[in-house]
Amino acid sequence: MKAELENIPLVDNTTGSRFELTVDHYTGFITYRLQGDKIYLLHTEVPEQLSGKGAGAALVEKTLRYIEAHHLKLIPYCPFVIAYLKRHPEWQRLLDAGTKIP
Repeated sequence: MKAELENIPLVDNTTGSRFELTVDHYTGFITYRLQGDKIYLLHTEVPEQLSGKGAGAALVEKTLRYIEAHHLKLIPYCPFVIAYLKRHPEWQRLLDAGTKIP
């Protein structure tokens, strides 16, 4: 994660069922569904204005840190999150048993 994004807080917008990261007044988000101790990451959206700034990767990493800190099991449906997990296999430790990355 880029150093300038490290201290930007991740917001868990429980009303909207999404994690949000605001950078330079633009907000990217990952929508999720929580069922018991399982969290399904459904969709990631990052504004075009943040393209190439590392905001999408920071959003995913901060979300994965949140998932780990809250002892949740990850089930990713979002292609962006799946691609991140392929590039950073150390985070695959969070996957729910039986969940495989294609």
